[in-house]
Amino acid sequence: MKTFFQLLIRRGALFLMLALTALLSAAASSATPALLSSEQIEFLPVEQAYQVELSLVSHSERGTVVRSNWQIAPGYYLYQQQFAVRDAAGREALLQFAPGEELWDEFFQQQLVVYRHATRVTAEFGPSAAAQLELTVRSQGCADAGLCYPPRQQWFALDLSSGAISELSSPTSRAGAASSDPSAAAISAGVLASVLAAALLGGLILNLMPCVFPVLSIKLLSLTQHRHSGHSAWLHGLLYSAGVIASFVVIAALMLALRSAGEAIGWGFQLQSPLFIAALAALFIIMACNLFGLFQLSFGAVSATPAPTLPGAFASGVLATAVASPCTAPFMGSALGFAITQSSGVALLVFAVLGLGMALPFLLLTLSPRLASALPRPGVWMERFKQLLGFPLLLTAVWLLWVFAGQTSNDQLALLLVALVLLGLACWCWGGLQQQRRLPLLLLLVAALAGTGVAAKQALSAQQPAQWQSYSPALLERLRAERRQVLINLTADWCVTCLVNERRALSGAAFQTLLDATQTVYLKGDWSDPDPEITALLNAHGRNGVPLYLLYRPGAAQAEILPQILSSDEIRRALTKLADN
Repeated sequence: MKTFFQLLIRRGALFLMLALTALLSAAASSATPALLSSEQIEFLPVEQAYQVELSLVSHSERGTVVRSNWQIAPGYYLYQQQFAVRDAAGREALLQFAPGEELWDEFFQQQLVVYRHATRVTAEFGPSAAAQLELTVRSQGCADAGLCYPPRQQWFALDLSSGAISELSSPTSRAGAASSDPSAAAISAGVLASVLAAALLGGLILNLMPCVFPVLSIKLLSLTQHRHSGHSAWLHGLLYSAGVIASFVVIAALMLALRSAGEAIGWGFQLQSPLFIAALAALFIIMACNLFGLFQLSFGAVSATPAPTLPGAFASGVLATAVASPCTAPFMGSALGFAITQSSGVALLVFAVLGLGMALPFLLLTLSPRLASALPRPGVWMERFKQLLGFPLLLTAVWLLWVFAGQTSNDQLALLLVALVLLGLACWCWGGLQQQRRLPLLLLLVAALAGTGVAAKQALSAQQPAQWQSYSPALLERLRAERRQVLINLTADWCVTCLVNERRALSGAAFQTLLDATQTVYLKGDWSDPDPEITALLNAHGRNGVPLYLLYRPGAAQAEILPQILSSDEIRRALTKLADN
């Protein structure tokens, strides 16, 4: 038994992380169908959403003026700044726009002008001796429902003598093909340098955000405590920086790939997934428990106590990027907004510099012995400071839970809170096992992890609410006069039994199908706050509290009281019997 415990303790971090990974994978498997089963929105093809007709306004020795008239489908809009008109020689026209509507853009962090329903754009070219112009028209638009189309190019042949204009399926000249590429416009060195400087500064400031600062501080504590460890400090700094930069580049590549497919996403897009938010909140709870001293991680990526390892240095860089995803620092918005409008190479460069800025403080300290010597000497204060750093992580977890509640429901939030409390219990058990190798602690750890998985799975498996109406005596009287079948659920938000019954038997697609098949009207009376009408109905049936489930059969004088603990089978039998009668 001792050998078993010694092996378990020695592989502590690996055991805990693998267990949590398995639990989150189980939660993901239950969450995916719910996410995919949400209502699908049918978006128009881009050529139907935005239709354009070109006309020749004038042609003379002074130049050529062409007007494009745009028809925009309802619920869609075009960006003013994404319009461009070029000829086959690559000359860009001077554009004149009609007044538009201002819309806040999350990437540029500023108001942008957009057009809805219809607009016109006038393009003016300088003098040309050619008898025909080949024009490339670039545009980009989005749908209010969330889809953004990739930049679109259309090609037109314009006969200057007759004014006839025909649309081409592709450019007929190499120059036209090159000029139609939205990323082909040259970027001045000054503009690129200013954007990269903003990205570097934004990455630096990102270290001061409450979700990142504790991780950086832990790395600095580890550097202070183990400045004379076997591995060179500069190698740890390089590996940490490599982990940060590589993670930023991977996130950028994924984001650009999804945007090219038409998804309207940007920095922090992963926070749109309740599954990712739950996993990130769990990670913050684990890190906070580690900082509070409940248990120790032995691979050095988070803990300031064990000697750091080379794999741990890279892993801590990846971890720092993961916990940075909820945060946006000043100067990041403009840099990221510029990046998504450029070629993939430029965009990835901006994200890499952003990662370099985030990694720079720790990298400089590891590369410069003089700077490292300025760090305070190890002492008792380090343990207290390490524990203090756990509180910003808990506050970040609270914020993530608030976001989770906005995306899901109060019931799912409560279940996730239960999962996180059990996760904290698992961390406490693990810390106990690291000090006292006792079988009861191991059993409690397994039970806590199992409970965490079950609660997380329930929190992430959203049940589609059934269609119901609010109870009122007048509505009940009318439905009974119409000889309708009526099921009444008297409930309250603070009633645990009510919530369990609703989740088990009174929600989901199967319950809604049962209501439709038996033509049952479902009424709900919310007794969370005092309500005299609901109180009177409870008293009329000899009850002074919830839950109470009443089933009114057509023509029956009295309601049938259903059991307080419901199951799907009991509801099915009751409603089926109702329909048979």
